[in-house]
Amino acid sequence: MGPGARPGRGPGLGRGPGLGPGLGYFLLPAGGALSLTGVVTGNGTLISLSWIMWVLGILLLFRSRTRRPVDPRELAAAAAAGDARAVRGLRALALTARAEGRPDTAERLLRQAVRAGDVESMWELGRLVERREGLAAAEPWFRMAAEAGHVVARRLFRPGGALHPDGADPAP
Repeated sequence: MGPGARPGRGPGLGRGPGLGPGLGYFLLPAGGALSLTGVVTGNGTLISLSWIMWVLGILLLFRSRTRRPVDPRELAAAAAAGDARAVRGLRALALTARAEGRPDTAERLLRQAVRAGDVESMWELGRLVERREGLAAAEPWFRMAAEAGHVVARRLFRPGGALHPDGADPAP
Protein backbone atom coordinates (compact mmCIF):
# COMPACT_ATOMS: atom_id res chain seq x y z
CA MET A 1 0.00 0.00 0.00
CA GLY A 2 1.44 3.38 -0.99
CA PRO A 3 1.86 6.44 1.20
CA GLY A 4 -1.42 8.03 2.17
CA ALA A 5 -3.40 5.04 0.93
CA ARG A 6 -6.20 3.75 3.09
CA PRO A 7 -7.24 0.11 3.24
CA GLY A 8 -10.45 -0.69 1.41
CA ARG A 9 -10.22 2.36 -0.86
CA GLY A 10 -9.30 1.71 -4.45
CA PRO A 11 -8.77 4.25 -7.19
CA GLY A 12 -11.91 6.20 -7.95
CA LEU A 13 -13.54 5.10 -4.72
CA GLY A 14 -12.32 7.84 -2.37
CA ARG A 15 -15.59 9.45 -1.45
CA GLY A 16 -14.64 10.29 2.08
CA PRO A 17 -15.83 8.40 5.14
CA GLY A 18 -19.60 8.53 5.47
CA LEU A 19 -20.09 11.41 3.04
CA GLY A 20 -22.03 9.63 0.31
CA PRO A 21 -25.59 10.37 -0.73
CA GLY A 22 -26.90 8.24 2.15
CA LEU A 23 -25.92 10.92 4.65
CA GLY A 24 -27.67 13.54 2.51
CA TYR A 25 -30.85 11.48 2.55
CA PHE A 26 -30.57 11.29 6.34
CA LEU A 27 -29.87 14.99 6.90
CA LEU A 28 -32.92 16.25 4.98
CA PRO A 29 -35.66 14.55 7.05
CA ALA A 30 -33.63 14.97 10.25
CA GLY A 31 -33.36 18.68 9.50
CA GLY A 32 -37.10 18.78 8.87
CA ALA A 33 -37.82 17.12 12.19
CA LEU A 34 -35.45 19.49 13.95
CA SER A 35 -37.10 22.45 12.23
CA LEU A 36 -40.58 21.36 13.32
CA THR A 37 -39.35 20.82 16.86
CA GLY A 38 -37.79 24.28 16.83
CA VAL A 39 -40.99 25.91 15.57
CA VAL A 40 -43.20 24.07 18.08
CA THR A 41 -40.93 24.86 21.03
CA GLY A 42 -39.99 28.33 19.82
CA ASN A 43 -36.30 27.44 19.95
CA GLY A 44 -34.41 29.52 17.38
CA THR A 45 -31.23 27.50 17.84
CA LEU A 46 -32.97 24.32 16.68
CA ILE A 47 -34.34 26.15 13.65
CA SER A 48 -30.86 27.44 12.79
CA LEU A 49 -29.39 23.94 13.16
CA SER A 50 -32.12 22.53 10.94
CA TRP A 51 -31.19 24.99 8.17
CA ILE A 52 -27.57 23.90 8.44
CA MET A 53 -28.63 20.26 8.18
CA TRP A 54 -30.80 20.98 5.14
CA VAL A 55 -28.02 22.85 3.34
CA LEU A 56 -25.50 20.09 4.08
CA GLY A 57 -27.98 17.42 2.95
CA ILE A 58 -28.68 19.21 -0.32
CA LEU A 59 -24.97 19.77 -0.96
CA LEU A 60 -24.20 16.10 -0.35
CA LEU A 61 -26.97 15.01 -2.70
CA PHE A 62 -25.79 17.47 -5.35
CA ARG A 63 -22.20 16.24 -4.93
CA SER A 64 -23.28 12.64 -5.40
CA ARG A 65 -24.98 13.51 -8.68
CA THR A 66 -22.05 15.49 -10.08
CA ARG A 67 -19.28 13.03 -9.21
CA ARG A 68 -17.26 11.83 -12.16
CA PRO A 69 -18.18 8.38 -13.44
CA VAL A 70 -16.06 5.53 -12.18
CA ASP A 71 -13.53 4.21 -14.68
CA PRO A 72 -14.01 0.44 -15.16
CA ARG A 73 -10.22 0.01 -15.53
CA GLU A 74 -9.69 1.60 -12.10
CA LEU A 75 -12.39 -0.64 -10.62
CA ALA A 76 -10.83 -3.73 -12.20
CA ALA A 77 -7.41 -2.86 -10.77
CA ALA A 78 -8.88 -2.20 -7.32
CA ALA A 79 -10.93 -5.42 -7.50
CA ALA A 80 -7.83 -7.41 -8.44
CA ALA A 81 -6.15 -5.90 -5.37
CA GLY A 82 -8.95 -7.25 -3.19
CA ASP A 83 -11.17 -4.18 -2.75
CA ALA A 84 -14.68 -5.54 -2.10
CA ARG A 85 -16.35 -2.21 -2.97
CA ALA A 86 -14.61 -2.23 -6.34
CA VAL A 87 -15.86 -5.76 -7.02
CA ARG A 88 -19.43 -4.69 -6.24
CA GLY A 89 -18.87 -1.66 -8.48
CA LEU A 90 -17.80 -3.90 -11.36
CA ARG A 91 -20.92 -6.01 -10.88
CA ALA A 92 -23.12 -2.90 -10.82
CA LEU A 93 -21.53 -1.61 -14.04
CA ALA A 94 -22.00 -5.03 -15.62
CA LEU A 95 -25.68 -5.17 -14.70
CA THR A 96 -26.16 -1.66 -16.07
CA ALA A 97 -24.45 -2.67 -19.32
CA ARG A 98 -26.68 -5.75 -19.57
CA ALA A 99 -29.80 -3.63 -19.01
CA GLU A 100 -28.62 -1.20 -21.70
CA GLY A 101 -28.27 -4.04 -24.21
CA ARG A 102 -24.47 -4.34 -24.12
CA PRO A 103 -24.03 -8.01 -23.19
CA ASP A 104 -20.39 -8.21 -24.33
CA THR A 105 -19.41 -5.39 -21.97
CA ALA A 106 -21.47 -6.97 -19.20
CA GLU A 107 -19.74 -10.31 -19.70
CA ARG A 108 -16.27 -8.74 -19.65
CA LEU A 109 -17.01 -6.87 -16.40
CA LEU A 110 -18.62 -9.90 -14.77
CA ARG A 111 -15.63 -12.07 -15.66
CA GLN A 112 -13.35 -9.55 -13.94
CA ALA A 113 -15.54 -9.64 -10.84
CA VAL A 114 -15.59 -13.46 -10.93
CA ARG A 115 -11.77 -13.50 -11.06
CA ALA A 116 -11.87 -11.40 -7.89
CA GLY A 117 -14.04 -14.11 -6.28
CA ASP A 118 -17.46 -12.39 -6.30
CA VAL A 119 -20.09 -15.10 -5.84
CA GLU A 120 -22.99 -12.93 -7.02
CA SER A 121 -21.08 -12.18 -10.24
CA MET A 122 -20.69 -15.93 -10.83
CA TRP A 123 -24.47 -16.23 -10.67
CA GLU A 124 -25.05 -13.18 -12.89
CA LEU A 125 -22.54 -14.43 -15.46
CA GLY A 126 -24.39 -17.74 -15.51
CA ARG A 127 -27.65 -15.91 -16.14
CA LEU A 128 -26.08 -13.91 -18.97
CA VAL A 129 -24.61 -17.02 -20.62
CA GLU A 130 -27.92 -18.84 -20.18
CA ARG A 131 -29.76 -16.11 -22.11
CA ARG A 132 -27.22 -16.23 -24.93
CA GLU A 133 -26.34 -19.92 -25.22
CA GLY A 134 -28.75 -21.89 -23.08
CA LEU A 135 -28.75 -23.63 -19.72
CA ALA A 136 -26.13 -26.24 -20.61
CA ALA A 137 -23.55 -23.55 -21.44
CA ALA A 138 -24.35 -21.68 -18.23
CA GLU A 139 -24.03 -24.76 -16.02
CA PRO A 140 -20.32 -24.28 -15.13
CA TRP A 141 -21.00 -20.73 -13.91
CA PHE A 142 -24.02 -21.82 -11.89
CA ARG A 143 -21.99 -24.72 -10.46
CA MET A 144 -19.17 -22.34 -9.49
CA ALA A 145 -21.69 -20.06 -7.75
CA ALA A 146 -23.33 -23.02 -5.99
CA GLU A 147 -19.99 -24.35 -4.77
CA ALA A 148 -19.15 -20.87 -3.46
CA GLY A 149 -22.39 -20.84 -1.46
CA HIS A 150 -24.90 -18.98 -3.66
CA VAL A 151 -28.28 -20.11 -2.30
CA VAL A 152 -30.30 -19.89 -5.53
CA ALA A 153 -27.56 -21.60 -7.56
CA ARG A 154 -27.52 -24.45 -5.04
CA ARG A 155 -31.23 -24.99 -5.67
CA LEU A 156 -30.52 -25.66 -9.36
CA PHE A 157 -28.47 -28.72 -8.37
CA ARG A 158 -30.93 -30.25 -5.91
CA PRO A 159 -32.68 -33.40 -7.08
CA GLY A 160 -35.50 -32.13 -9.25
CA GLY A 161 -33.76 -28.80 -9.84
CA ALA A 162 -33.21 -27.39 -13.33
CA LEU A 163 -29.70 -28.84 -13.54
CA HIS A 164 -30.47 -32.05 -11.66
CA PRO A 165 -33.96 -33.08 -12.79
CA ASP A 166 -33.46 -36.85 -12.66
CA GLY A 167 -30.88 -37.05 -9.90
CA ALA A 168 -28.01 -37.55 -12.36
CA ASP A 169 -24.97 -35.28 -12.42
CA PRO A 170 -25.45 -32.84 -15.33
CA ALA A 171 -21.71 -32.36 -15.84
CA PRO A 172 -20.37 -34.24 -18.89
